[in-house]
Amino acid sequence: MSAPTGTPPLTPVEFSWFQAFLRERTGIELRAGKETLVAARLERRLRECGLSTMGAYIDLLSVPGSGEETTAVDLLTTDETSFFREADHFDLLSQLLQTRTGTGPVRVWSAASSTGEEAFSAALVLADRLGTAGWEVLGTDVSHRVLARAQQALYPLEAAGRIPDRFRERFCLKGRGSSRDSFTFRAEIRANVSFRPADLTGPLPEIGTFDVVLLRNVLLYFGEETRRELVHRVVKTLRPGGHLLIGHAESISGLHPGLTPLGPSVHRYGGEPS
Repeated sequence: MSAPTGTPPLTPVEFSWFQAFLRERTGIELRAGKETLVAARLERRLRECGLSTMGAYIDLLSVPGSGEETTAVDLLTTDETSFFREADHFDLLSQLLQTRTGTGPVRVWSAASSTGEEAFSAALVLADRLGTAGWEVLGTDVSHRVLARAQQALYPLEAAGRIPDRFRERFCLKGRGSSRDSFTFRAEIRANVSFRPADLTGPLPEIGTFDVVLLRNVLLYFGEETRRELVHRVVKTLRPGGHLLIGHAESISGLHPGLTPLGPSVHRYGGEPS
């Protein structure tokens, strides 16, 4: 795959710089072979800054207090997502609600929520099983850019095709006027879903505890030690008997003694070992 027209090519030195930049700020390991991805994601930003080379953009990022670091991290962090991605996890969530024995509202955390599709997918399952009260969904992400989109809760109409018919008919609303090519969710759904920034590689904000944590397709971007620390940090938010769901292509075998695998991507938390 070649870089899009107008995208300045990355030299090996420049790519190494971005690898170190992203590792230091997010813990994400930018693998070799992602040079074109980096160039494509930064192309528009270079134009907005009036720059013609990647070296000039690196110089800008190196200026203390420029404020550009947050923008670059937002652009470089992966945000691919869709409604009901890895749909069996949402079937499992529905089953777990039938057997839950805890009290208080059911709480689900979408730990890398991107633009919100995962969080709202969980919300639709919860609303289907529990009605419009007695549950909460929190979505977090390191990228302020994608969180702003999630908080709007406005999505292209074609994205609704991934939502099961029974949920789409009950909980989705077609946009009007300038938003006629978009859809959103009923107010009672949106009222139970919130988003806030959080960096999973550092101390977490005060977010409480959860019955289910969705930590899907996140760990594969980190080295082993960072994965171990991240899993321990996230597990501390799980209630005893809660469940941690990871991506189907990921593994956390041996990373936490309190987790019992129930399947390749589903783990139950039994509490801290004595």
